[in-house]
Amino acid sequence: MRHVFLINPQAGKRDRTARIRALADRLAAAHGLDCQCLLTDRPGGAEALSRALAEAGEPVRLYVCGGDGTVHEAANGLAGFSNAAMTVIPTGTGNDFLKNFGPDAAKFSDPENLWDGPEFPLDLIDCNGRLCLTIACSGIDARIADTVHRYGSLPLLSGRGSYLLSVAVNVLFKPIGRRWRVELDGEVLEDDFALVSVCNGRYYGGGSMPVPEARMDDGMLHTILVKNVPKRTFARLFPAYSAGDYWKFPGIARVVTARQVVITARPGEEDIVTCLDGESLRSREVHLHLADKQVNFFGPAGCSPNATAREGRRPAEV
Repeated sequence: MRHVFLINPQAGKRDRTARIRALADRLAAAHGLDCQCLLTDRPGGAEALSRALAEAGEPVRLYVCGGDGTVHEAANGLAGFSNAAMTVIPTGTGNDFLKNFGPDAAKFSDPENLWDGPEFPLDLIDCNGRLCLTIACSGIDARIADTVHRYGSLPLLSGRGSYLLSVAVNVLFKPIGRRWRVELDGEVLEDDFALVSVCNGRYYGGGSMPVPEARMDDGMLHTILVKNVPKRTFARLFPAYSAGDYWKFPGIARVVTARQVVITARPGEEDIVTCLDGESLRSREVHLHLADKQVNFFGPAGCSPNATAREGRRPAEV
């Protein structure tokens, strides 16, 4: 079994390469493991390295040392390979993926808690051929995520702070809604939407949790659709949306468990911005569906990717 530490030196606000190398050396010495460190050197590099490791055919455990973007790339590289499994050592700013593990998220910082941990498969979202671990969002939230990286390097802002600044800029100075055709397992809706987000995990945007019922291994996706609303209304409802309390505005938000979701831009309208684990793409039509149990994951003993999931749905308030 190979243990490979895949390090993104650009993740977060400072380079943690030296620290990760020291952790890998300590792990190898303590347990006699075959440990190796590889650095990503370009966008897409983590995906290419992950796929090359998996295609080699030997058993490999991959420790992804970066933020959500690096995790996203590694999952795309390893998807479908039974000989490879991944985990995460967080070195990014938001690290939303690990929030799904609740209190156990802190244990992922030390590979001593990971190297012999249990392995389990996770579902993914297929979006126009790209794979997503947590949330594939289209609309105002995607446009916010697309611009949040501009603020991530500001010295006094956390991942959450960068996100909230991007929210303010996009909501105050740009229109919220777009006219789309949305197909949900054959049901067709044509309306002005603020956002349409397909959820496999529960967190994005520095900690927003739109659908707390979403689970990462249940063979199901939850899609939340939010109709266009005036900016003042959006500002009032956003905290509830971010907290997963969509049930508080039933006339505006709807959650469905469709297996196939297609979002189409009207002729003459701008391209749809979609963010997958924070990584952006633009298209005229967005096709989303479940990619069942496509990537193997390992973590601390007793951990669960559904640790913070909510049971059932709250009744709508009148």
